Amino acid sequence: MHDTIFGKIIRREIPADIVYEDDLTLAFKDINPQAPTHILVIPKKPIRCLSEATTADRDLLGHLLFTVKTVAEQAGLKNGYRVVINNGADGGQTVDHIHLHILGDRQMRWPPG
Repeated sequence: MHDTIFGKIIRREIPADIVYEDDLTLAFKDINPQAPTHILVIPKKPIRCLSEATTADRDLLGHLLFTVKTVAEQAGLKNGYRVVINNGADGGQTVDHIHLHILGDRQMRWPPG
C-alpha cells in the first residue's frame, strides 16, 4: 500500500486537530467539514478501503465503530449523528486509507447524495 495523507497524520509529519487516540485508532477534525461537527476516525493500520479488509481485520473494524461511539459522546452529539464509510471511487472515497466520517450537529437528510 502506498503512503497517504492519513499515514503522515498518524506519524505526525503533518498537523491535524486530533480529538482522540488509542493504540489502534486516531480521530481528528476534517479540514473540509460537511457538518458543524465532522470528525474522521482512522485505523493506524493501513487498510486501503472497506472492500479490501480481510477476516484478520474483523476486530479492528469493530474497534473503529466503537471508537466512533466514544468520539461522538466526547463531542457531545446527544441528538444523533451520521457515520459514513466511502468505498472506492464510485463511493466517493478520496483517500486510499479506510476512514469513518462522523457528521453531526445538524439534521441529516435522506437520501444522502
